[in-house]
Amino acid sequence: MMKTEDLEKILPHRKPMLLLDDAGIDESGRGVGIYNVRGDEFFLQGHFPGNPVVPGVILCEMMAQTCAVLLSTDAQGKTPYYTSLDKVRFRNPVKPGDQVKFLCEITKSKPPFIFAKGKGYVDEKLCIQGEFSFALV
Repeated sequence: MMKTEDLEKILPHRKPMLLLDDAGIDESGRGVGIYNVRGDEFFLQGHFPGNPVVPGVILCEMMAQTCAVLLSTDAQGKTPYYTSLDKVRFRNPVKPGDQVKFLCEITKSKPPFIFAKGKGYVDEKLCIQGEFSFALV
């Protein structure tokens, strides 16, 4: 698994928008991303007072960053830009103290576009799923 300094070599994101603690590719070729929700993140401030929940848009970004790990060789010298989100479903809230594990795979490539799907789990419980695409520019 790659740590922050390794991820910074392949992703254009930096703190506070680098939203993965660890990432890599599993034995089946899927992208795997891990994020440990500490509770002091900028995106939890005010979302929601007394009942903090990771915003759905942040979960989508975490899922996309996980998928970008799979693009690391194709994307050298290019920036992956989100071009679509489709069939996104939020199944269970993600809260402070949770560890979210994302599993993503590329479903199709038609350069410069890459199509993918992913899911995010907390303790084997599905929290988010969706399909998305990127343009490598």
